[in-house]
Amino acid sequence: MNKNLKIGIIGAGIQGVCNALFLQKKGFEVTLFDKEEPESPAASYGNAGHFSPYASIPLNRPDILPDIPAMLLSSSGPLALKWNYVPKMIPWFIKFLKNCSSKNMMHTAKYMHQILDLALPAYDELFEEIDISGLVEHKGIMYIWNNKNLKSRELEINIRNTIGAEQQLLNKKEIHDLEPNIKKIYHAGVFYKKARHARNPGKIWLKLFKLFLTKGGKFIKSNVENINFNDQNPLIKTNGSKFVFDKVVITSGAFSKKLTDQMNETIPLDTERGYHIHFKGCDHLISRPVVFQNRGFGITPMEQGLRVVGTVEFGGLKNPLSKGRIKNLVNNAKYLLDGLPDHDDEWLGFRPTLPDYLPVIGPSKNHKNVFYCFGHHHLGWTLGPISGKIISKMIAEEKTNLDLKPYSSLRFS
Repeated sequence: MNKNLKIGIIGAGIQGVCNALFLQKKGFEVTLFDKEEPESPAASYGNAGHFSPYASIPLNRPDILPDIPAMLLSSSGPLALKWNYVPKMIPWFIKFLKNCSSKNMMHTAKYMHQILDLALPAYDELFEEIDISGLVEHKGIMYIWNNKNLKSRELEINIRNTIGAEQQLLNKKEIHDLEPNIKKIYHAGVFYKKARHARNPGKIWLKLFKLFLTKGGKFIKSNVENINFNDQNPLIKTNGSKFVFDKVVITSGAFSKKLTDQMNETIPLDTERGYHIHFKGCDHLISRPVVFQNRGFGITPMEQGLRVVGTVEFGGLKNPLSKGRIKNLVNNAKYLLDGLPDHDDEWLGFRPTLPDYLPVIGPSKNHKNVFYCFGHHHLGWTLGPISGKIISKMIAEEKTNLDLKPYSSLRFS
């Protein structure tokens, strides 16, 4: 393998920056492209901040199908739909429903676990090179639920036991001992001791981005209009300039489909719209992230206060922020904790999602010098470094000792 390769990466979120850093470790010259400034409030800024090595169970599950209508109709439920987007979502939903079998669910869980199990060590490789003092907490993550939908909770617990994810079941007293300020609306819970959380995801991302620049990386703020080819070498065209590379990696999250369409690949990528709000000065109320599964939201203590995150809203990239979803988060947070002030910092982000709930990691079907790294749904933050490490080994033509076929875009052919 030629160690003098020039690599272009399109998208400078957590996936793009981690790909860049691991490619630099291989000795390659790397250029990052993004249409936004480095400190823009995109998904790598506004996420829940969870490092979630346990989160292998997908949304495409047979047990949730009967509950989808009720979820959509409930104002406090975890699922929402922008009705003007329904016609565009129909092909995606059909593929999603085809994946809602026990067999497909276990396939996804197995191969999500394969990379999630390596996620934290990959982060630690990068954290050795930056100062993360006060930015990462090792206090675990707690999920709680009431006595509704217990069969779904039992299914999740059993699957995690089957694939080897570490978990600790909690009774009411144990939940109270860990988080005494939570209202006693819960029936039981589970604790993921090895999980971590970020006190400020945006700051961590920025430190990694600056590390990339320090190592000689280049950043070009420009919108990538298309990818052409000079012989077999990818040619990135921005508004006004052209750049030729040996390899290109598409890490544009929910915005990747425009570019994969240009590769003549029909990849059914869509977006789950996720929201957050903050309650400033309240991060002392809990010690670790708490997720209330019945209503599909979570609360994380951060530098900005308590960050409340949640909902899966299908509505595409162009619909405006939904005030109803914001109200939903406010009401859910106050359902869980007393004494919260008025909220602020209403935010909407886009999770890139595929109907089988596996990411796409690997080369393009039609162009061997173009690689994909997107579709990590709500686990983009957790899987950034390990995905970047896998791509770097692919480009360096090194063995990964992993079964990578399930992440290939060929599965949609």
